Amino acid sequence: MKLRKRGFTGSVSDAVTERETANRKVARCTAAEGFVLLKNEGGLLPLAKGSKVGLYGAGAVRTVKGGTGSGDVNERDCVNIYQGMENAGYKVTSKEWLESYDALFVQARQDWKDEIYRKMPEYDNNFFRAYSATQFRMPCGDGINEETAKADGADTAIFVLSRIAGENADRHDTEGDYFITEEEKALLGQICASYANVVLVINTGGLVDLGFAEEFSNIRAILQFMQAGQEGGNAFADVMSGDVTPSGKMTDTWALTYGDYPNASFFSHKSGDIYTEEYKEGIYVGYRYFDTFDVPVRYCFGYGLSYTEFEMNAGKISVSGTGSDKPMVSVEVCVKNTGDTFAGKEVAQIYVSCPQGKLPKEYRRLAGFGKTDLLKPGETQEMNISFSLYQLASYNEELAAWVLEKGTYGIWVGNSLDSAKPAGSLKLDEDAVMVQCGHICEKKQELEEMRPDTEKLQAKTAAWMAETAELPSVELKASDIVTETIHYSDIPDELPGKAGEITESLSLDQLVALATGDVNSGQSELGSAGQTVPGAAAETVSIAAEEPWNVASIVLADGPAGLRLKQSYQVVDGKIEAGDFLEALEGGFFAKEREKKGTPYHQYCTAIPVGTLLAQTWNTELMKEVGEMIGHEMEMFEVTLWLAPGMNIHRNPLCGRNFEYYSEDPLLAGMMASAITLGVQKVPGCGTTIKHFACNNQEDNRMGNDSVISERTLREIYLKGFEIAVKNSQPMSIMTSYNMINGVHTANSYDLCTKAARDEWGFAGAIMTDWTTTTDSTAGVCTASGCMRAGNDMVMPGDPSDHENIRRELEEGTLDIRELKRCVCNTVNIAVQSNQYEDAVSYLEQFEGLDSYMTAK
Repeated sequence: MKLRKRGFTGSVSDAVTERETANRKVARCTAAEGFVLLKNEGGLLPLAKGSKVGLYGAGAVRTVKGGTGSGDVNERDCVNIYQGMENAGYKVTSKEWLESYDALFVQARQDWKDEIYRKMPEYDNNFFRAYSATQFRMPCGDGINEETAKADGADTAIFVLSRIAGENADRHDTEGDYFITEEEKALLGQICASYANVVLVINTGGLVDLGFAEEFSNIRAILQFMQAGQEGGNAFADVMSGDVTPSGKMTDTWALTYGDYPNASFFSHKSGDIYTEEYKEGIYVGYRYFDTFDVPVRYCFGYGLSYTEFEMNAGKISVSGTGSDKPMVSVEVCVKNTGDTFAGKEVAQIYVSCPQGKLPKEYRRLAGFGKTDLLKPGETQEMNISFSLYQLASYNEELAAWVLEKGTYGIWVGNSLDSAKPAGSLKLDEDAVMVQCGHICEKKQELEEMRPDTEKLQAKTAAWMAETAELPSVELKASDIVTETIHYSDIPDELPGKAGEITESLSLDQLVALATGDVNSGQSELGSAGQTVPGAAAETVSIAAEEPWNVASIVLADGPAGLRLKQSYQVVDGKIEAGDFLEALEGGFFAKEREKKGTPYHQYCTAIPVGTLLAQTWNTELMKEVGEMIGHEMEMFEVTLWLAPGMNIHRNPLCGRNFEYYSEDPLLAGMMASAITLGVQKVPGCGTTIKHFACNNQEDNRMGNDSVISERTLREIYLKGFEIAVKNSQPMSIMTSYNMINGVHTANSYDLCTKAARDEWGFAGAIMTDWTTTTDSTAGVCTASGCMRAGNDMVMPGDPSDHENIRRELEEGTLDIRELKRCVCNTVNIAVQSNQYEDAVSYLEQFEGLDSYMTAK
């Protein structure tokens, strides 16, 4: 193993590179495919290129590309909606209003910056905490001159509603956040009075209330834009013009009102207790609640319009491999573009109604999906969508087992949850245990969970069973289904492979050092402690980089929406000039001006759309392409681990970090995370870090809250996506969360890190803490030694107190040296497979059977 020689990352030239140009195309294509067309009354869209259009709203000229905090990216530049429309040839008639708004925005940003610095003493002079507690509210802008607007020659206006959210703070169901303000509503009223047609664009990181749209009859089109990265403006124009036919689908349920969400009154700060978070809704999260409890919605899960029409018909249903450990269900679906003008893509979605036996279940759950190719008018595509039979199992707490209950499993096919129709069924003769495991994360207090009305659910079940009675059915025998029995591991006396040999030869000082990040790099809760790659989140130590060990130090970089590095840095006398971590936040907006010395190096990374928008594509092949693109940027900037993807469940729309995450559904989240991972890890020596493991579903008091949750809900909803990602793609690493689960800190949870991830799912990589978990957490006692006992391999970014804790507990006998070595071995194992070696290969090459949990051909 020959270590690569490290140089200065980036380029001394500030010229646009071929890599940037090519990657912007990928970002643009991805954004356009993820936009969801919610309404298009009378076929208002697309708009002819060259036509006149009024353009208003905060996001028109200050389009929000992504969320704040560690998910930010410092790209070269960002195309806003105004620029995108002009680039496409549209004649924007409201330039004076846009210029006025831009000046207002610049002043508002400066006032916000000043406010944060004034507040810092309240937060012990911790900038990041003052920053995240002082959220920026985008100004509305002045009203318009209606007479001037009516005479500008445009029939159609676009209004862009924008919101900003970020880590360490949840949103609020108040005006200016979840609800529109009176000022915004007044401006929209003026626009609607001045133009015949209005297009409403939602440029937010999470859902907002859309009740106001019903008050304006000429809002004839609504587009869920989300936050689309640096090419968002051009992608928007692609969809507005019809160059791209929208094909995005909702990954969440859009309720009629906030109060309709099952946990609306007790989520985060809404309960008045940000220390204890009770998951009283149980498994009934998102569409599982609305669909089961018959609560009407504004837009259902999986919904999204197109400029064309499709016909979808289900065909043969079959089951294969029942005598193996991977039985699969396959559904044939025929999709035809029945329109006569536009080519387009469609998403075939498969839902299953499981028997309402001893275990109460949701009415329907997503079991598989597939996206078509671009179909021309009249063109047909035959699809075969296969998914694991295990996807239909439910967790029985009494048995500590994943069980298929006997009865009929109804299969539904459609292009959204509400449009899905019964297509056939599976019939199982007896209960079958698919996985026999043990208990994890035991509750320490009582929790009363929500349950549906049994009679109503039975009536609904009888109705769909009557519909499927004459449809194709497949008979299954429980005796043909193989039971996997989980065997839990003990502390190993011998460590495996080359990494084991290296670990056994290390001194105690080396072992302690390798149990954390580099303690000499400085700490930042935000994550900016890299040394050799400026702006990176952290790096591991080089204490064993010499012969005979040759264990590379690896670099870790933030950003679920791309790599978050400094845009530029200086090299003086052959050394990187130390800088402020604020230079890596929001393009250096908060950093103090300082004299530039030496040679400048530029590190322009690609800002891709936020996680939710990526998932709205429902296109796993496209996600692999995006992942591979990120992997090559990692290769170029000498980053080994990307601290992404984020894949926590959208439990409630007020979570401040929902934009980073994919969906309210664990299958969709797991498949998107695994697709991104497969793409990144195709590049030699590069890896992903799926996070935040687990139940990181609120940001208020994220370091001090305890998620009280049943084992079944934890496994079926909040761990399931992680399980799918591990089994389907073997990410190189996992990051634990800041919170506790049932009284035990996730970073110190043996049940999560070892029993679930490694013993049950077969995770083979390294696990790390989130940044400053052991030094700043108020969620119970969380120690570096506790991490080692749990099987949490890397305490990040590393602090001298972590080393002191490990040494003390080794001396006291409360930490077994074998536990420390086990963790170090896991870290060494990924380090020696990293891109820091000249002969690095894809991390995926050592695994078999990946990318098979769900397929669509």
